[in-house]
Amino acid sequence: MTRRVGYTLLAGLVAVVVLISAAIFVGFDGTPGTRGGAPREPQTSAAPAVSGQWVGTWSAAVAAAEPGTQDGYAQMSIRNVVHTSVGGSSARIRLSNLYGTRPLPFSHASLALSAGSGSPMATAGSMRRLTFDGKPSVTIPVGGEITSDPVRLAVPGNADLLVTMYSPAPSGPATYHPYARQTSYLARGDHTEDAAGTAYTEQSPYWRYLTGVDVLSTRARGAVVAVGDSITDGITSTPGANHRWTDFLAARLRDEPGAPRYGVLNTGISGNRLLTDSNRLSPTNGPSLLSRLDRDVLSRTGVRAVVVEIGINDLFKTPRQLDPEKVVAGMREVVQRAHAHGLRVTGSTLTPFGGHRGYSHQLNAVRERVNHLIRSGGVYDEVVDFDRALRDPAHPLRLLPAYDSGDHLHPSDAGYRAMADAVDVDQLRQAAPAAL
Repeated sequence: MTRRVGYTLLAGLVAVVVLISAAIFVGFDGTPGTRGGAPREPQTSAAPAVSGQWVGTWSAAVAAAEPGTQDGYAQMSIRNVVHTSVGGSSARIRLSNLYGTRPLPFSHASLALSAGSGSPMATAGSMRRLTFDGKPSVTIPVGGEITSDPVRLAVPGNADLLVTMYSPAPSGPATYHPYARQTSYLARGDHTEDAAGTAYTEQSPYWRYLTGVDVLSTRARGAVVAVGDSITDGITSTPGANHRWTDFLAARLRDEPGAPRYGVLNTGISGNRLLTDSNRLSPTNGPSLLSRLDRDVLSRTGVRAVVVEIGINDLFKTPRQLDPEKVVAGMREVVQRAHAHGLRVTGSTLTPFGGHRGYSHQLNAVRERVNHLIRSGGVYDEVVDFDRALRDPAHPLRLLPAYDSGDHLHPSDAGYRAMADAVDVDQLRQAAPAAL
């Protein structure tokens, strides 16, 4: 009898120990690795636990080395603010040292949801530490790119993310996108995982090092890449409002019944040309579209369709290309290379610029000839007629006043919305290349 009671007491004690251990490991809210219902922050990267596919939700095309950054941003935290187009259950980022002259070290990186529109403060409980091949630090070689490990985070569509990196040592010129139309932030010292954001007292109009954010999505079926010049870059849209034409297109693809559920990836570069790389007089114009097509379009995560808006700067900028046949030949090359990847291409007409300081009858004649060839077929798979969508019916060489930002070349926010409305979203779902 005494032996039986002893066994019973021993079993009870074991059960209590097991329950306490389980409570410590699981946490009172049922979340692994927590105590008392409060998650340990920041959580680290982990393999996704649900099914889905990786889709790009945000992107930027890096254009140049940032002037005056020969030592990079040593001992500083860079908090880029970016806006999603589709949501998912996990996320990963892509970093670039394309224009660097030395290896680029990051000892710390994080991802979080912004607590407010464009705010450097993180939403409570959203801060995640990023890793690279399982390690918290990474060094990106000169000219290289790297993708982080995935981290579990419920990422909404149409939300601001905070992507933060800390570099402990000098690294050479910063690779950047100069016309973000979005405020990002800098802090002295390592504040990568600071949720409060109070250390981020220095503001910046650039995106640095960051070229992409992908999400693991069960809803999105791919991404459409919009590539072009300052009109796609959204250079005259309201800063911080996400009123580029690509943002308005993303809203259509999220909300319209029957529209393909695609992320929208903007790889526009202000001043960019189809045929000619930038030069020392305009270094931030980036390499030509033909030069960067593989990097900025064809290799993007989950790409299913391409929209091209390009050509005006080939007419404007020195050396000028005034042969419309050569401009159109470059457009056809874009399409042929996209077809090799199984992608259809929607291409736009060149928009009006009457009244702009660079206007001339000669340049407009080239523009109209290019537009005639585009509308006649044999250039793009589909045509989005941005010229017709934006021009003033009473003065067709000029932008409609309501769509004019004031410089008679770039659209206003209303003009960017009109551009997005002109896109036939049904055409974006057609994957098979057309016979041209």
